[in-house]
Amino acid sequence: MFKFPRRAGAPYRLSLRRLALWAGAALLASCSWMERQPPVPVEERGGATPSGTAASPASPASAASAPVPAPPGTLERPRARWVPATFNELPGWGQDRVAEVWPALRLSCGSAALASLAEAWGSVCSQSRQFYPADDAQARQWLEQRFKVYRVESLEGDPAGLATGYFEPLVEASRKPTRHRKVPLYAPPADLGQRKPYWTRQELDSLPAAQAGLKGREIAYVEDPLDALVLQVQGSGRVRVAEPDGSVRLQRLAFAAHNDQPYRSVGRWLIDQGELAAGEASWPAIKDWLKRNPKRLNEALWQNPRTVFFREEPLPDPALGPKGAQGVPLTPGRSIAVDPQSMPYGTPVWLDTTEPLSTKPLQRLVMAQDTGGAIVGAVRADYFWGWGDEAENQAGRMKQPLRAWVLWPK
Repeated sequence: MFKFPRRAGAPYRLSLRRLALWAGAALLASCSWMERQPPVPVEERGGATPSGTAASPASPASAASAPVPAPPGTLERPRARWVPATFNELPGWGQDRVAEVWPALRLSCGSAALASLAEAWGSVCSQSRQFYPADDAQARQWLEQRFKVYRVESLEGDPAGLATGYFEPLVEASRKPTRHRKVPLYAPPADLGQRKPYWTRQELDSLPAAQAGLKGREIAYVEDPLDALVLQVQGSGRVRVAEPDGSVRLQRLAFAAHNDQPYRSVGRWLIDQGELAAGEASWPAIKDWLKRNPKRLNEALWQNPRTVFFREEPLPDPALGPKGAQGVPLTPGRSIAVDPQSMPYGTPVWLDTTEPLSTKPLQRLVMAQDTGGAIVGAVRADYFWGWGDEAENQAGRMKQPLRAWVLWPK
């Protein structure tokens, strides 16, 4: 999903995967964003999050640290443990507009992931489809009557984690190359399966033999190479395409394939070059550096050998984001990417964090509907901001401390 002009999950993740929708983190770095890709295996799809490949403070236990005894009633997950808690322990529970989560909850209930958990979720999902909360108080009461609360911790008992953000890019494009729009976005090359690994990004940009497979696979053209990079890092995005007949169409470019090359962070490279400090490698800072150093643009872009190819998809409901790893559309402000070994897809999650570069609380109920290669650890969330300039700015700067609780049917 950036505007980096801004995931995605698997098959669509297929995941968005996108792999958008995702993935998580991190565009470019260990403090950077990583590419969201399709889901079928969840590879590295670091999604669009500024956190980069860095795992959260609550990442899986190392061989040197043994899990501490869990309190009574604790539920064990492969990479986390859920400790019994109460709704009264949720910071800001009474202030969130929880009724806003209902569309995302219903989407999750319609997924295969929850259908396979019919014993636990069957009744709750059936009731959620028939219940339309009149206000937030009624929605809270409904949830409190049907769910138990668990605090999420690492296997060592650490409740601290990391929240990052991602978004869906919106890019202006033309169906044919123009004076200003000359950077092509490609469908998978016809010979993609004939060469393993496929050509690198640099080879595709510079070698005639590599470019032969791309001939005729152009979907659209954008003005800025950074627009193309952001779409590839996010794994999908929205494009406003100018057609040859003068009409303009808004549609989505979804992840279709990549060139089987490893993802390398441009942000990490800039840090190693001494161009950015580790704490400065947000997407806006990376974007600014590239614009100030146009002669080094290819040098920077070629540090990442991976290239993503797309497929066109209609955009029937502009209010919904790309599909995440759960296979359902993401909802701005109410969907997150998680480590499914910590929190299963479809799980309602209460976040206690802050907005980027501020102490303003971000405490709200969201749905675990996506994942990413950089989204690893017990208390780890990649928050989907949506699309547009504000979503890009927020997602690109988000790297906040996090505590999380899950809601699970009684």
